Amino acid sequence: MTTAEAQPIDACLAEWHEHLRGEREGGLETLLRDDVVFYSPIVFSAITGKEQTMLYLAAAGNTFGGEPTSSAVVPDSAPAGAKAGGGFRYVGTTTSSHQAVLQFETTMAGKYVNGVDIITCDDDGRIVEFKVMIRPLQAVNTVHAQMQAMLEAMSDE
Repeated sequence: MTTAEAQPIDACLAEWHEHLRGEREGGLETLLRDDVVFYSPIVFSAITGKEQTMLYLAAAGNTFGGEPTSSAVVPDSAPAGAKAGGGFRYVGTTTSSHQAVLQFETTMAGKYVNGVDIITCDDDGRIVEFKVMIRPLQAVNTVHAQMQAMLEAMSDE
């Protein structure tokens, strides 16, 4: 039996998860390339650069936490194991050498949110592209409203 060789995305994901747990020294600063491109489900144009990407990811981190107790209705189309009232969690991961698709779910304002983070890294395991896609439409609308409010609050600080 052969052991699969570690790919750049493996180190990148390990550091991404450390960041999410608050265990990463320096946060995203060294994980993102200076020329990173971020694709948001709520903004038409791509967001380019580390500073703006860090702003959007910080806003997402503050809004996607989910509701620990909620009366959200999980649709029949939700993946097996989806539960109303759960906080943000990844429920599936698919990787290739430089890319990962991480499926997530959470509950926001009583709405079930299902989506994917598509992360692309360079040979050094630094993120060069981060794309977020969300469904269903009610979730997109809820995320848009909450992200807009969070970004405005962060810009006032």
